Amino acid sequence: MEKIALVTGSSRGIGRAIALRLAHSGYSLCINCVERIGLARELAEQINSAGGRAVAYRADVSDASQVAEMLAEVNRSLGSVSLLVNNAGIAGQMLFQDITQEQWRRYLGVNLDGAFNCCQAVLPDMLHEKSGCIVNVSSIWGLRGASCEVAYSCSKAALVGLTRSLAMELAPSGIRVNCVCPGVIDTDMLSSLPDGTLDELAQQTPMGRLGTPEDIAGAVAYFASEEAGFVTGQVICADGGFIV
Repeated sequence: MEKIALVTGSSRGIGRAIALRLAHSGYSLCINCVERIGLARELAEQINSAGGRAVAYRADVSDASQVAEMLAEVNRSLGSVSLLVNNAGIAGQMLFQDITQEQWRRYLGVNLDGAFNCCQAVLPDMLHEKSGCIVNVSSIWGLRGASCEVAYSCSKAALVGLTRSLAMELAPSGIRVNCVCPGVIDTDMLSSLPDGTLDELAQQTPMGRLGTPEDIAGAVAYFASEEAGFVTGQVICADGGFIV
C-alpha cells in the first residue's frame, strides 16, 4: 500500500505534530477536524507547499456516516489509507456525580466510538492488502485513572483494550495495532487548569518538564515505521516517567 495516513483531530496540538512528522516521513495526509477547518486547511497547505500531499476534511468521528464520507473522499483524492492514527479526543474535569448522560455519551462517542468507526472504515482496504497500521492515542489516565476525570479516563482505558484485542485479531492479516499513552503534554487542552498547576505537574514528572506534541509524534512515528514491523498490541507511555 502507498503511505497514506488519516490522522483524526489533527488541526492543532498533538494531532498537528503527528501529521507534520508523518509528512516528513513521506506520508500523504488527511487532516481531520470537527471544528477548526481553517486550521486544518492551513496545515494541509503547509504540507503541500513543502512538497507533500495533504487534504483537510471536517468530520465528527463519533458519527459513522461522516467517517464513511471522509474515507470516500480520502480514497478519491489520495488513495487507500495505510496508516490510521486515532487521535481525536475530548477532555474535561468534573465530579463524577455531576456528569450528565449527554456528557458521558459524548466522551465515549468521540474518544472510543470515534476510534471504532475509523477502524471499521479503513479495515476493508487493509484486509484486502494484508497490510496496514493503526495507532490509537490513549492517555496515562486511561492506565492509572484520574480524580474528576472519570469519563475521560474510562474512554481512554477502553482504547487500550481495543488496541490489544484488535491487534490479536488482525495480526494474522498483517495489520498492526498499537497505542501511545501521552503524559502531561503542553497543549491548549491544559489552558483551563488553575495557575501554578502546570509547574506542579512538571515537578511531578521525573524528567522535570511537560511533554511536547512532538514527543508524542515521535512515538507514533516509531509505531508507523518499518522498525516496528514486528510490534503489535503494545502500549508506549510517553510521559517522562510520570506513572513509572
